[in-house]
Amino acid sequence: MAGKEKRLRQGGGDRHDGAVVVSAAGAMSGTSFDGVDVAVIETDGVEIAGFGEVRSAPYPEADRAVLRAAMGAWPGEARADAAARVVEAAHVAAMVDLPAVDVLGFHGQTLAHDPAGGRTHQVGDGAVLATALGVEVIWDFRSNDMGLGGQGAPLAPFYHWACARFIGALGPVAFLNMGGVGNISWVDPTVAGPELPGACLAFDTGPANAPIDDLMVARGLGMFDLDGALAAGGAVNVGVVEEVLGRPWFDIAPPKSLDRDAFADLVQRVADLSDADAAATLTACSAGSVARGMSHLPGVPERILVTGGGRKNATLMALLTEACGCPTIAVEAVGLDGDALEAQAFAYLAVRVQRGLPTSAPGTTGVAAPVGGGRRSRPGMQGVL
Repeated sequence: MAGKEKRLRQGGGDRHDGAVVVSAAGAMSGTSFDGVDVAVIETDGVEIAGFGEVRSAPYPEADRAVLRAAMGAWPGEARADAAARVVEAAHVAAMVDLPAVDVLGFHGQTLAHDPAGGRTHQVGDGAVLATALGVEVIWDFRSNDMGLGGQGAPLAPFYHWACARFIGALGPVAFLNMGGVGNISWVDPTVAGPELPGACLAFDTGPANAPIDDLMVARGLGMFDLDGALAAGGAVNVGVVEEVLGRPWFDIAPPKSLDRDAFADLVQRVADLSDADAAATLTACSAGSVARGMSHLPGVPERILVTGGGRKNATLMALLTEACGCPTIAVEAVGLDGDALEAQAFAYLAVRVQRGLPTSAPGTTGVAAPVGGGRRSRPGMQGVL
């Protein structure tokens, strides 16, 4: 999988002309347990020079069951060890025939995230992947940040800043990831670097797909609400939505982050509702969470670019457009790939780690000062750098 260095040929302006760029792969396994997403980009760790292959490898149901059973587990638990084996094997299988790259950014699978306690747990050993794939692997992106008082999340904002520059945005835009948990990045591409003051503000907005998916699974209706069709036929229980959006979490100033199951009680809150009404109510909670988060932004962005599985939920997208007060569109509308963005982000961060550049900053995680994260494992190397 070894790659070749290149020269920056697109984007960035004079400051980065001629900078060495490399081919980097990123791999992401999210809290929806869909599978492993892999994406290749060309970057110098500041600007995006181009995009490469994108692929996705769904988890078999047996593997999903192992991962679900491990949710909430901390290091040393047998169920966490079982999940690690699943994650490592799935990532190797997804990338063993990947075209040559110079470095791999490996996020692993988050099982537990406790920012208040200064703890986070992603399973998957980068050294295993480095040996199996024959390429340097950058992994464990969150620990350094949390060790210096940061939330350890979200980690994609620096890449969102680079994307805003790549698409030629002239002023602040927001990237909204609607995965299991929602998170938003307000980015100003006119600022010279993502770690600089005023470049990025990011935080988790609240529940997104996780409660909806959990409802569907619990009621035997499938893995998710396809196109938001079930929610579209239901009536929103306003009382439940008001209670959820009135919780203290939404008033906490960012940066802030959540564990996937921080709002796990929402499924129980709609237990007495019909399938359609329950789905409609949880979808309204997800959209309302984002609207509440908008009050924490420095200003209304020129547009919100939506990534993650939620952008495929027509009912959720309609509610977001109504609630947020500015154009809310899928990232595909500006030429980006919403299925690949998170994996691309870890490719970008991996190159930043190689270059000794920060991967998070006070405006993204609340860390005291810009800090670089990630451990480095090389093929055949004992331990990590």
